[in-house]
This record gives sequence, C-alpha cells and structure tokens, in this order.
Amino acid sequence: MKITQFELENVKRVKAVAMEPALNGLTVIGGKNGQGKTSVLDAIAWALGGESYRPTNAQRDDSVLPPKLHVVLDNGIVVDRTGKNSSLRVTDPSGKLAGQKLLDEFVEKLALDLPKFMQQSSRDKAKTLLRIIGMEEELKRLDDQEQQTYNRRRTLGQIADQKAKYAEGLAEFKEAPDEPLSAGMLIEQQQEIMRKNAANQAKRDMLAQLESQRKSLEARYSEIGELIDGLKKQLKQVDAEITETGTKQIALMSEVAELTDEDTHDLEEQIAQIDQINAKVRANIEKRRARDEAEKLRGEYEAMTDEIEKIRSARTQLLNGANMPLSELSVEQGELLYKGKAWDCMSGSERLRVAVSIVQAINPQCRFVLLDGLEAMDMDTMHEFGAWLEEKGLQAICTRVGTDGGCDLIIEDGIVAEKRTKDEEKAAQWQKGVF
Repeated sequence: MKITQFELENVKRVKAVAMEPALNGLTVIGGKNGQGKTSVLDAIAWALGGESYRPTNAQRDDSVLPPKLHVVLDNGIVVDRTGKNSSLRVTDPSGKLAGQKLLDEFVEKLALDLPKFMQQSSRDKAKTLLRIIGMEEELKRLDDQEQQTYNRRRTLGQIADQKAKYAEGLAEFKEAPDEPLSAGMLIEQQQEIMRKNAANQAKRDMLAQLESQRKSLEARYSEIGELIDGLKKQLKQVDAEITETGTKQIALMSEVAELTDEDTHDLEEQIAQIDQINAKVRANIEKRRARDEAEKLRGEYEAMTDEIEKIRSARTQLLNGANMPLSELSVEQGELLYKGKAWDCMSGSERLRVAVSIVQAINPQCRFVLLDGLEAMDMDTMHEFGAWLEEKGLQAICTRVGTDGGCDLIIEDGIVAEKRTKDEEKAAQWQKGVF
C-alpha cells in the first residue's frame, strides 16, 4: 500500500497543499524553515494514523476553517478527516465505509514516524528485527547461554589468576622432603640403631673382659713361681681354656674389626627440627596444590572458551539461514549490525536503508514511509537512497530545507510555490535585498 494523492488544508502551518507523490523512490518536499514542510508530514500521519497522531494545535492559527485531510491510497482506499471534531471517513474500493481499524491493517505506525524507530537504542532495533524474522526467543536463549558461560569463564579466569599469584607468593624449600616427617618413625629408627650399637658395644666389652682375664692370669703365673708345678695342671686347663677362648677371641676380634656404628646425628637433628622441616614440607605441598588448581581452572577456562565459540557459531548459522529484510543485516551480542557496522558507525544513508527495510518488514502491506529532515543528506547520497527505494519498490515522502532542484515540491507560507530556476531565485534574492 502506497500513497497516490493527498490534499491538506488548514493543518498547523499548511494553508492548502495537494500533491501526487511518486509511487516508487523519493518525493522531496522542500522549503525554508517555518514554511510548513513538516506540517505536511504531520497531516498525512494524522490522516492515516488516527487521533494519536493529531497535532496539539491542529488548526492553522489564522484560519476560521477546520482542518481538512484527503488521502488516496493505491489499494483504492480513500481517507477523509474533516470538521471541528476531525470526523473520519474511510471508503474502501467497493464503496463501503470503514474506519481506523481498516487503516491499521495497511498502515504501519513506525512508517508514519520513522525517526521514532531510528532513535531507539541499538538493542531495541535488534529486538524489533529478531521479532520480525521470528528468532527473538531463540537468539535470546543463545545470548543468555553465552552470557552465563562468559560470566562463569571470567570467574574461573579470575580464580585461576589468583591461585597462580598465590602459588608464586608462597615460599619453596627444595631441600625439604616431599612429605611431612613422623616423629614416631624417626624415634623408632633411632632406637633400632641404638640397639644395634649397644649389641656392638657388648661384643667389644666381652673382648676387653677376656683380654683383662688373660693378663690377670699371666700376672699370677709370674708372681707365684713356686706354685708352678702345683698349678701346671691348672695352667694346662687354663691354657686349654685360653686356646679355646683364643679361637673365639680371634673370631670376635675379626668381627669387632668389621663392626661399623651408624651415626644418629642426622636423625637427632631431624627430630630436633621436625617442626621446622614439616613447615617447609607443608609450604611446598601448598605451593604444588595451588599450582595444580590454577592449571585445572585454566583448563576449564579454555573449555568454556570453546563452548562460547560453539554458541556464537550456532547464532551465526541461525542468522545466516534467516530471511532478513535487508542483506548483510545481522545481530551480534544483542546489537543490530549492518555490513558488520554498529548503528553509530553507519552512514546516514545506511541508517535510512536499515530503518526503512525493517519498518516495511513489520507490515509488508505498508510500502511507504514519512521522513523529516533530509537536508542532512548530500545530493549524491539522496539520489543513491532514492534509487535504492525505486529498486525495492518503496515510497518515501520526505522534507528537506532548501528550494533547489533536489525538491519535488516547495512550500512557501503554507502553500505550494512554483519552482524557480537558479536565475529566478537569484533575482528574487536581489529584490529582497539578500546578496
């Protein structure tokens, strides 16, 4: 549905304006500031949109007649608003009368107020787009899933960094054993060594005792010469004993010579310093534990990074398969993008294309938009935008400040002025004293 004709009287600054806009492309209404350009768009929006679009002071200030609005649509519907109470008359192609409800089926509200859409946040624009293509809920689910995974990953990364810093800050004692020492085990080892050493000492004492006994007997033998004969028998017996004992003595001496006492100094030192040693062991264990935890968390962090990439890939595949109202439109992280650019990075022409495409997609039956303030666009860009509208079969009725050749209609003091050539415009400026 497009506008084929409109006639407006006594609305805001408009005295009387009638026009047949181009069905495809741009129709530009020009004029200087305060002459009634925007009033034309407001009147059309009021005629088609209903009372919610009625201007606060609808009737022209110096007019005794009420506003009169007449709009003809290309689907044959005729819209009239007339009289003090702005009574609405909608006539369908068959000649039957209807009301605002019928208009609402064809007219998209945002088409009557395109800046309302353009002034939305990028996220609101994205939501509108996703709602149109039927993916709002699915994309929201993926976005929520990604955000939750991202938050968990960020928390794990922070904890991993904290654990790593904590591990680096801990003291490390390379000379300490891997496990804490047991005082009972050390004492048991010490007692076992002391028992072995005591047995060794007993053997030494026995050898010393035998040697002392022999010396004592030899001394007696020397001192008691006269008793030699009487004691020969006894001597023989002692010699026999000595012989037998000598054999044992030699074996014992050999064994004693090979005896080696074990040193308990290290054990005694460890027992004395067991608390300090175990403190070092525990410090090393804590350092290893913190390092291991940091590595484990980093592994989980990387796994969540992969999960986020899978979610983003799923979103991309979902959007790639969507029927977008404009090619190269997309939504990432809840933001509307066109050609990979966010809204605030798009050119004015790109913003208009995006806005018009989305608004038209909301209600495909509505094939027109109203747009105020086109003077922000240079002539080349404006022509490019108009060519795109024609290519898409869309209609845009716009206003811009100016009276040059870029305007299809010029408003002066609320009425349609005849177009002037550049020479005529210059002559008029000379007459008014404007050089």
